Amino acid sequence: MNSKYVLLGGLYFVQGMPYGLQSGLLPIYLRSVGLSFTKISLAKMLYLPWILKMLWAPLVDRYRTKQTWLVLSMSGLVLACLACATLSPETNFLPVAAMLLLMNFFVSVQDIAVDGVAVQLLGQDEIGYGNTIQVVAYKLGSVLAGGGLLTLMHLLGWGVLFLLLAVIYLLAILYVWSASELWLTVGRPSQDGQPRARTFNPWRILQELLYVPGTLWTAGFVLLYKLGEQGATTMFPLFLLDHGFSTQQLGFWNGVVAMVFSITGSSLGGQLMSKRRQPRSLLKALLLLRFCSLNLQTFLVFIYDDGVSLFKGAAILSICVQHFIGGLITTLAFSTMMQCTQRADGSIQATHYSFLATLEVLGKLAFSTIVGSIVDWLGFASSFCCFLFLSFTSVLYVLNVPPGGS
Repeated sequence: MNSKYVLLGGLYFVQGMPYGLQSGLLPIYLRSVGLSFTKISLAKMLYLPWILKMLWAPLVDRYRTKQTWLVLSMSGLVLACLACATLSPETNFLPVAAMLLLMNFFVSVQDIAVDGVAVQLLGQDEIGYGNTIQVVAYKLGSVLAGGGLLTLMHLLGWGVLFLLLAVIYLLAILYVWSASELWLTVGRPSQDGQPRARTFNPWRILQELLYVPGTLWTAGFVLLYKLGEQGATTMFPLFLLDHGFSTQQLGFWNGVVAMVFSITGSSLGGQLMSKRRQPRSLLKALLLLRFCSLNLQTFLVFIYDDGVSLFKGAAILSICVQHFIGGLITTLAFSTMMQCTQRADGSIQATHYSFLATLEVLGKLAFSTIVGSIVDWLGFASSFCCFLFLSFTSVLYVLNVPPGGS
């Protein structure tokens, strides 16, 4: 396999582990040891560095090399994991939360550096495969930490788990140092070969980012494209939980099987992208397909009958289809972001990609915080109609893409 794909796959894999740890393993573990829902809900605050990473993205772009930032960020992760291994969340909740917040900070720095490496390493004909590796490796790392380690928690314990994570990050640091030949092609100062002035005027930086062709359209797209899907994938499993599904059934179908479909969709998205370098027409078709799939899921919400096994089968099928299409769209969305970033000057590419990635996370995270309130207020049926509307807005948005917008 191409050495650049191996490097990116390994880096995105270890980058996905903290997310899986905090979204999958942590809530269940904290509840199992008796922590209140209030304390568990505070875990959402731990994602704050992902929203704020634009503040330190220019530092990663303008100072040192991407290799240096990767080593520094993963060294910080090793230290944070070692600190967590010495603490107990039952009795040291706030110190553990502080260490996890610090982990997210270091992972956000790693994310900026890895994205910058990917933008500069991948050629136009490699973006599809590269983004497949990005999405799939990240999901696999998340599944390992959020699912695999959870199943071993009763054998390993909290301390051993974080020692294991520290060892994984140490191995990643060694690999980054050993891949020295790849770093020769990373870190070009600018497209014209001339160094850029190291200025930190936020307004000027924002102007430079927005001046890159296609940035405004791409920014709007990444804010919008997941909203309807995010609402449905978040609330449909809870709808099923209220209608006869057990937590074990949902854990298997929505946590394991659906993730397999999502990874399969992401892989196929990379294959399609590699054959058709412009994702615009593919996005139109897939967003429309997702809208149709969400129509069927919404119909299920209206007519669902707990006592009819056919409805249970249809619900499971709708979950798998939604995750498969979602995986396809996610890979194409990240490919669109990377193509837009490659038009930027080399000295701001990591910052530019981080800007788009931050908006992508912001769109999903902001909606996730209010979707439960929407369901409490409107009920499931009316809420899914809202999700349908949001899903259709992304279709309209892509249909009206300006020339050079993607």
